[in-house]
Amino acid sequence: MVKAWFEMKLWKRIVLALILGVIAGTLLGEMAANIKWIGDLFVKLIRMIVVPLIFVTLVSGVVSMGSPKKLGSIGIKTLGLYMGTTAVAIFIGLTLAAVIQPGVGVSITGGEPMQTADPVPLSTQLMNIIPANPVMALAEGDILAVIFFAIMFGIGIMLAGEKAKPVADLMESASEVVLKITHIIMEVAPFGVFALIAAVAGTRGAETLLDIFPLAGTIIAGCILHVVIMHGSLIRFVLGLPAIRFFKDIIDAQLVAFSTSSSSATMPVTIAVAEDNLGIKPPVASSVIPLGATINMDGTGIYVGTVAVFVAQSFGIELSLVDYGLIALTTTIASIGTAAVPSASLFLLAGVLSVMGISADQTALVVGFLLPFDRPLDMCRTTVNVTGDLAVCTAVAKWEDEIDLDEFRRDPNI
Repeated sequence: MVKAWFEMKLWKRIVLALILGVIAGTLLGEMAANIKWIGDLFVKLIRMIVVPLIFVTLVSGVVSMGSPKKLGSIGIKTLGLYMGTTAVAIFIGLTLAAVIQPGVGVSITGGEPMQTADPVPLSTQLMNIIPANPVMALAEGDILAVIFFAIMFGIGIMLAGEKAKPVADLMESASEVVLKITHIIMEVAPFGVFALIAAVAGTRGAETLLDIFPLAGTIIAGCILHVVIMHGSLIRFVLGLPAIRFFKDIIDAQLVAFSTSSSSATMPVTIAVAEDNLGIKPPVASSVIPLGATINMDGTGIYVGTVAVFVAQSFGIELSLVDYGLIALTTTIASIGTAAVPSASLFLLAGVLSVMGISADQTALVVGFLLPFDRPLDMCRTTVNVTGDLAVCTAVAKWEDEIDLDEFRRDPNI
């Protein structure tokens, strides 16, 4: 029985835990609150790993870009496009969430009043991004300061070159270690989900779980719009290539991305699709796509931006244009280091929600609320991420004359 449990894919275990949690909560009623501590334990594990995960993966992501001198024309165009498409994705997510308002009337805290930190002036927020003491920033979980220091640290490693190779190797190893710890924590997820859902269903009623559907619909709508408007327009109107042919050619990579929820796991297929189906030459495909798996997070941008507004609406926080700008900026920067593994975006939320005065405890509540439903949303946003990798790769290849246009335009069914 135990072996069969661990042989089952994690997302299936989480879905099973969700269903069993609803049943248990309905049957036990108020008594289900007695097992909530298991869910709280899981939430505490999430809080424990957020800061080290963001720091080491972000440093590793910056270092993976290579020496600035080596990036050259391909690197500049690639970075510019990836950052630009991610910014557009975040804008779409924020706009849809502001218009649809999926968080209005939703109580993540079960009806209990939720106090957030007093608003901090923009000038103070910008000054606080630069930590007076990076060690204290890490210890206190000051996410924006951690992000800034991680980027500076990564740039320092790049500029130091060969002398900093031991440090670069250390950060890459540390990234792998932290990701392994994250995987261990995610193994606890089904039990945490079961306890949290049972407690919610028992004390507040199973119908409360329906609150997630407006948010899910908003995120999925954002993903579809971004693929059609941003990626489709880039291929058709900017590059002058047939967009329908592009989408037909990349279906294999999209299906693998959808099933694995991992840009990294999909990378071999993505590169093969770029070279074999789109006619992109290896020098571009082998450099642009791995970089995209690290820093191109269009789907993640839609997800995090939408969830940030959802949380603000749920907590009754009025967002100004400055707040929207800070959310967009933080999401764009933090997405550079988002690990290309399932559910990594949940951990990115800590940095983004902090700009709205949301504490670590409150963020953990949000993560606990979202986690049971995250897998299908993760499948959608990873598909968008991989589509973006291939769209940007096609653009860079065409501008660098590193694409076989006859191969691109040929019938994929032949």
